[in-house]
Parts: sequence; structure tokens; C-alpha cells
Amino acid sequence: MFLTARQSRIRRQVYTAGGGKRQRCAFTLVELIVVTSIIALLTAILIPTVATVRRQARALVSMNNLKEITAAVGTFASDNAQRYPPSVATVGMAESWNWQEPTMLTGYLKRTPALHRSISAYLHAYIDDADVMFCPSAPAKYKYRQEAWDAGDDWDHPETSAVPDPVVGTYCFYWNYVGFLADVNSLFIGPSGPARGYRESSIVVTDYFGYDCWRCQAAYGSCERLPGAQVADGTSMSSAYWSCSGSNTAKERDGFVVRLQAAYVDGHVESYSPAETRPMKVILNPRTGEPYPDDTHKGTFYIPRMGVR
Repeated sequence: MFLTARQSRIRRQVYTAGGGKRQRCAFTLVELIVVTSIIALLTAILIPTVATVRRQARALVSMNNLKEITAAVGTFASDNAQRYPPSVATVGMAESWNWQEPTMLTGYLKRTPALHRSISAYLHAYIDDADVMFCPSAPAKYKYRQEAWDAGDDWDHPETSAVPDPVVGTYCFYWNYVGFLADVNSLFIGPSGPARGYRESSIVVTDYFGYDCWRCQAAYGSCERLPGAQVADGTSMSSAYWSCSGSNTAKERDGFVVRLQAAYVDGHVESYSPAETRPMKVILNPRTGEPYPDDTHKGTFYIPRMGVR
């Protein structure tokens, strides 16, 4: 039987001429190049797939978080005459108070002795894991999220001076919250309970997506990664966000390829794009509905049009 050139080469590699002892087989240069090319091709195919799977997994976790938060405020309402908890996104006391950004998890001080300064003081009995209150797509987790959640109204950051510290999260909490709808010069009124009242929105909680907040001045910020975004580092009181520069125009926002999520009073969660949002500003004067001036960097928060009355 005649051997091909390749078979002869392999036989010479396997057996020595003197005693027929086995030797280690080796790849040829051509074979190494082929294998390397195949690995590179598979890597190029798999990396985008893995990134997509991870993004979808984070979106699923976030959806479950939003559902759990909505269920918690719904259960709270069932236990409290069908009323959601008061919003903690305020600053000031008695009659001298105004609104703060809807991302607040723990406020600065109690507005009155009867009102809590933290969401945890209202919902800890229904949610014990602080991770539920933070978007998993944010670039980093707030270091003391569980400690702050467990402490509730008694939270005081261990690395700062001895004053009550606020906590700013990565979701926007809209129950019993009032904001200013800049595009129609009217108020946004968050739901006060599952049944809602006249002109109340059906939006309970959303991903954060906004512009020109105090940590992302003249830039967009979101808990979801925006195109070309960089990390806006967290602080002692706040979580990290994704941020990218921009001019805050409708055309620019419409071009963002990112999906955001919102939960509604009926418990369902729905995704939406930046093009399907309306601008909302934080109110400085609760009596008149006057928003903060733009140069104060309280920011614009973009909320889904669906559910806004």
C-alpha cells in the first residue's frame, strides 16, 4: 500500500527511525494559522452575542425589580386605605419645603414628624433586598445600599460628618410626586394610589434618563448605557450613572438606540425609547409649580408619554 506524503510525515513524527518509540506530534505552521483564524472568527461571532445576552439578562432583572417595587407600593396601599406612601423626594421642613429629584431613596430631613425621610421606612417590610431598588444596568453599585436601606430614617453615612445623609438611586420613583411638564406648561402628578385620582399619572417607577443634573451638567445621564457614554462616578450620597455629552434636542434624543423601562399602577412593565418621552423639571415652588432655573442643574427628567394625563 502506498502512503501519501502527509501520512509519511505523520509516521515519521510518531516513530523514530531507530526503535519505533512514540514522539510528540506537532502542528505545522499552516495548521496553526488555520486554527488561530477559526478561533478569531468564533470570537468575533460570540462576543457580540455574549454582550447581547448580558444586556437582555440585566433588562430582565430590572423588569423584575420594577414589578417588585410596584407590588410593594400596591401592598402598602392595601394596608393603608388604598394610599401609596408619600414621596420622599423633598427638601426643607414644615411649609418651607420644595421638591427634589425623583431618584431620591432617602431625603435630607423629615419634612414633618409624621412623614418619613426614606422609602425604606415605608417599604422595608415588603422589600428587604436593597438591590431591588437599584437598576442592574448602572455602571457600579452604591457601596452602602444595603446598610442605607436597612437603616431607613436613621441612615448616616459612616464616612462623612455626623449629619443625616441622603441617598440618590438609579430609578425614578413617581408615586405621590409632582413635577413640571415643560413642553405643555402643566403639572405631572404621580399616582396617589392604585385607583389614581383626577389627572394623576399611572407611572409608578422608571429607569432614570435625564439631562443636566448636578453630576451630569450639560450632558445626558441614565442608568441604562447610552451611545458613547462614560461613567459618571458615584458620590458618598449617590450611585454611578452612564453619561454622554449632548445638546438636549429632540432630534438628538430620538437617535439614541437604548430601551428604557417603566412600571405602571396595574403592575405591568413596558419598555420605551427616548423618542417616546416628555420632559419634566423639578419644582422649586410647590405653591405655584415654578420649576428650578436651568442654571441650578436640577436637571430635566424624561418620562414615558404613556400614562401621563
